[in-house]
Amino acid sequence: MLNRMVGIGTLGSLCLVTALAWAQAPNDARRPARAEHPPTLRPGLFFEEDWKPSPKREQPLSSQSSDNPNLDVVTYVPAGQLVLAGSVSIKSNPNLADEAVLHAWTGLCTSPCGVTFRDKKYFADLSGLAVISLTTTMSGFHHVRPIVKLADGTWWVGDQAIGTTGGGWLTSQISYANLRWLKLDMKRLVTVGTLVDKIDLSKVDEIGFVDLKPSSGHGYGGFASVAQIRVYAGAVPRTGQN
Repeated sequence: MLNRMVGIGTLGSLCLVTALAWAQAPNDARRPARAEHPPTLRPGLFFEEDWKPSPKREQPLSSQSSDNPNLDVVTYVPAGQLVLAGSVSIKSNPNLADEAVLHAWTGLCTSPCGVTFRDKKYFADLSGLAVISLTTTMSGFHHVRPIVKLADGTWWVGDQAIGTTGGGWLTSQISYANLRWLKLDMKRLVTVGTLVDKIDLSKVDEIGFVDLKPSSGHGYGGFASVAQIRVYAGAVPRTGQN
């Protein structure tokens, strides 16, 4: 009988010690192990545009203005002209004065105007953590906004804008995941419809930017200047396309 009581007492003591140890253990030690998930990474560089130097300090912007042989450059200008201005790439000399840096300039656009870039072999996958990086300087109250042409042919403009009026070049990024969208009428470059929270960005045909205001011409006034464009995105082959 005594042995039985000692056995019961010993078992009770062990249970008590175990319970106390469990209660005093850190919370993480009491939780079941979780499955590890790899971190979500930003996609790599899909394209970069720094513009091609030219003997002329100002000329119409076109695909001939691109320093990237993988890209087609398309301009959308209902009235006026988009211009390539400057003489030296900001990539080769980031300390240049404003006027010397090669840049797309909207100053001669008498309507809204925009430019897009189309990779010849790949659609862009702008889902996830894809971003666009723009090096810009502005005059007046002008801004540029990201625009996309989806594989289904529809055009959209994002609700976030980039614009600095303090002088000098500034590089800014916009995350596509944080944008809301309006449809864009490309004949007039005006927005139509109501804001949409999400669109399918898994297959994008053209990527670019738009200045939704007419500009004032040469001299002080209102216009947008964009020197360097980088897009970080996935690549989707253009199967059966040129």
